[in-house]
Amino acid sequence: MTRTTRTTGTARANWAAFAAAAPGFAKTVEARFATQPHHILATLRRDGSPRTSGLEVQFLNGELRFGMMPDSMKALDLLRDPRFALQVNPGDGTGMGGGDVRISGRAYEVVDAAVKGSYAEEVKPPEGPFHLFRTELTEVVRTYVEDDTYLVVEAWRPGEPVRTVRRT
Repeated sequence: MTRTTRTTGTARANWAAFAAAAPGFAKTVEARFATQPHHILATLRRDGSPRTSGLEVQFLNGELRFGMMPDSMKALDLLRDPRFALQVNPGDGTGMGGGDVRISGRAYEVVDAAVKGSYAEEVKPPEGPFHLFRTELTEVVRTYVEDDTYLVVEAWRPGEPVRTVRRT
């Protein structure tokens, strides 16, 4: 199911809506995340300061989902304040092959047992309880170097076309 919502002035879309709006960009972003298993999730602590944590992500059935250990600090952060930023793992060295990718949005806990069961069958998390979050994207950004000359920034927001800026 493709979902785009607008509340409090901020448009949000699930992964399927992003992929439908910008299919080439979505494939590039997914491929970039596929190069490494672990990425960096930024959440907000109770006092509003940032917390970064390692995280595996899954793109399943038109959704970007996060599975987490029960009562992990990042899960508790998201339960309190759903805003997040997800940064792709840069990989080895400084090459940044495929560019630097960041996804921002909100993550909401999935409590539906059938959805969690389907996720567990597909992903095979460790035995026992876990938190599962679905995401609503507010921005996807890719930054890379083109021809050793240009810094290129591609950005997408729900309801807008992909913007590309090249700087020398």
